[in-house]
Amino acid sequence: MRIDGTDFVDTDLRSSPAPAPRPTPGGSGAAGRAPTREELDSQLTATQQELTRLREAQEQLERAKAAVEEMRRRRSEFHTGREEMLQGLIRGVGLLEQAEHNLRRDAQQMSRTLEGLRSSLAQVQTLNEQTWTDTSWETELSRGLATIENARMEYSQARLAWPFLDGKAPAASEPGTPASAPNLAGLGLGQLARMGLAFNWPILVLGVGVLAVAVVLAVKR
Repeated sequence: MRIDGTDFVDTDLRSSPAPAPRPTPGGSGAAGRAPTREELDSQLTATQQELTRLREAQEQLERAKAAVEEMRRRRSEFHTGREEMLQGLIRGVGLLEQAEHNLRRDAQQMSRTLEGLRSSLAQVQTLNEQTWTDTSWETELSRGLATIENARMEYSQARLAWPFLDGKAPAASEPGTPASAPNLAGLGLGQLARMGLAFNWPILVLGVGVLAVAVVLAVKR
């Protein structure tokens, strides 16, 4: 038998194609070839583009973060301002309502005081000793003194209620608040007597004068 050299070769190996060469990391088809300048420029351009894209994405995220922080700040400002205004408005309304009540009360009291002073003024203005006659002057004098005393009491009460009638400024804490009446319960008899004398000494002097005139007239008769 004649032996051929091909009898020792596997038919499967003869029929399988040769493996294709692997591409190099630089993208070149030749094995072990260094990347060209153009390939490096292309890779640099792609890297720069990717870096630009990442920077743009970072800027967008930073803008979104700033917007969220701004909304958070405004929301906090809304809550803080709302609470502050609620407290301020509630306090302001309460104080103004109390002040309005006090002013109305003072206005009513002032109106009554003004009415009393006007009435006393009209009564005092009607006093005219020129109209007194020889027979009625003593009666008219007594009536005039009583009118003057009533007017003095009315004016004294007005001065106690409204210190500005004496040129005194009202208290700074409660402007327009009338002064409270003095407490006479703790005063002794001597102090009350001195106060009464201080208020009524003009009447006493006038009474003494009238009495002296009456005595002189009686003696002449």
